[in-house]
Amino acid sequence: MSTSQLTNPAPDWLNKGDQAWQLTAATLVALQSIPGLAILYAGFVKKKWAINSAFMVFYAFSATLIVWVIWAYKMAFGEQWGKFPLVGTPGPVLTMQQNLAQATLPSAGVTTNFNLSTMIYFQFVFAAITVIILGGSLLGRMNLLAWMVFVPLWITLSYTVGAFSLWGGGFLYQRGVLDYSGGYVIHLSSGTAGFTAAYWLGPRLQRDRDSFYPNNILLMLVGAGILWTCWNGFNGGDPYAASPDAGVAVLNTNICTAMSLLVWTILDFVFFKQPSVIGAVQGEITGLVAITPAAGFVTGWGAIIIGACSGSIPWISMNILGRMQWMKKVDDVMGIVHTHMVAGFLGGFLTGIFATIDGCAAYGVTNPGGAIEGNGKQVWLQIVGGLFIIGLNVFMTSLICVFIQYVLRIPLRMNEQQLLVGDDAVHGEEAYALFFEGERSHLSLHPNGLESGHIIESQGIRNAGGSGHETPTGSTGKGQAKDE
Repeated sequence: MSTSQLTNPAPDWLNKGDQAWQLTAATLVALQSIPGLAILYAGFVKKKWAINSAFMVFYAFSATLIVWVIWAYKMAFGEQWGKFPLVGTPGPVLTMQQNLAQATLPSAGVTTNFNLSTMIYFQFVFAAITVIILGGSLLGRMNLLAWMVFVPLWITLSYTVGAFSLWGGGFLYQRGVLDYSGGYVIHLSSGTAGFTAAYWLGPRLQRDRDSFYPNNILLMLVGAGILWTCWNGFNGGDPYAASPDAGVAVLNTNICTAMSLLVWTILDFVFFKQPSVIGAVQGEITGLVAITPAAGFVTGWGAIIIGACSGSIPWISMNILGRMQWMKKVDDVMGIVHTHMVAGFLGGFLTGIFATIDGCAAYGVTNPGGAIEGNGKQVWLQIVGGLFIIGLNVFMTSLICVFIQYVLRIPLRMNEQQLLVGDDAVHGEEAYALFFEGERSHLSLHPNGLESGHIIESQGIRNAGGSGHETPTGSTGKGQAKDE
């Protein structure tokens, strides 16, 4: 490409509306991670884990970006790596010539009306939020050094394969599996990988599992609100244009989420006799997740039906299956397996039923819609795509955890003192300084505590029961049935 073409502030291929919307959408998705999930996690966990949980988000966001621009972007969206239809050829995307040029996805045959640096950043924020969602399963016990190694390995070995296979022109893309904005690539992937990593990591201390009360539900609601509103960029940005279908995706996203939250809350009323705010947040998230693979493909009625399903089926998964002892053997702190794996697979499956020919055409694919359009084959394609993502993430996540633990000899878990004390032992900091000159308010070390092992502990309370909470072992919350 000539120098004059690169330095032209308005080349012929540039659509300033598309460029502006794509950067806006990417920024909205970034806000979902920092601060959205950072403060949602910090509010949900026990007070002693607020800083560590939020910092895991900030670290993952930073590490993913460096990995992304040095080699991972091309693995997800570049030229296919030889005859291997699962991943692109790794390489950097850091030169001015690359970044000023028009963005294309060569293996998918997609050309956009904005430049490559915009595409790189847009796709990065999706990669980052995926591993951050995964981290929600691991809060309250993962060794920070292990997390620092896990993030780049998982992005490289797992995320890029899923992204290339479904979006970048890989074999699932070529076969017509539909994933509008990441129901499979992001949510099914993170839910499966989070649950798998939690298995290898082991549970929190039993005392933390028995009494794990959220330290700030209002803060959690702020994070949930950021997630919801910024999801307009998450789904609205994926047509790669400020198009009519982007508007459809935004509207359907909000319709489905509202319906899902309402259904979840009604089920709480019916079965627990009181609405759980944390449960309502879970219902919001399952609605956002379930509509993601379908957002611009389905009608408004389709969005309502998907919302009704996402407010009920993951509710059953979390509040019935999630309370069974065999399910509790894996300590998934945020319930990611229910809110992302179950809801993500559900959304992908329902996309195969409710996708319309017009919605697919408006998005720019020639897919003949789903079962309601007479294309029952699409349902099976969606199932196959979902099973591939599940298998990929179980295998790769297990491989990475075993490599870190047994080859690198880095413990996956914090040591016993860190598990007992929390943020003060891990970071030398605590989230709140509420007393007088800033004395610690919950569980803290004396000035010489790291040497002496002496600990000050204040009295805690047991967490209340209800939808979205993990029931304390051996106790039954008000309005809850005993664990199976």
